[in-house]
Amino acid sequence: MRLLELAEVIRSKNASPFELTMDIIFKSERIFKQIVGQRVITTSTIAKLYQIPEDKVVSIIEFAHARAIKITIIRPVSSGDLGDTDIYGAQQHAPLMNWEIEYQGVNSGNGGGTG
Repeated sequence: MRLLELAEVIRSKNASPFELTMDIIFKSERIFKQIVGQRVITTSTIAKLYQIPEDKVVSIIEFAHARAIKITIIRPVSSGDLGDTDIYGAQQHAPLMNWEIEYQGVNSGNGGGTG
């Protein structure tokens, strides 16, 4: 299932001129808990998705109260530097949107409530 179908919000922005952060806010607590429990979003999977070495993945932080995961990576090019194509980092979440992940939830299309 595409991550876009499980998330309410997927966005990115600069965390500094040298880092990007991506936020994934899930449609329900149940979806969040299942994704976290399945360990789908890891340093290894993010590195593969963004085609970067694993040591460029700074952190993956889970925020249970917000049903969210925050991913921070090192920018391939510093913000505003020669070759930078997205000075604000606001379009770097695109690889996450169509990411096919394994999700075994029931009624995942509507979020299935809060439980």
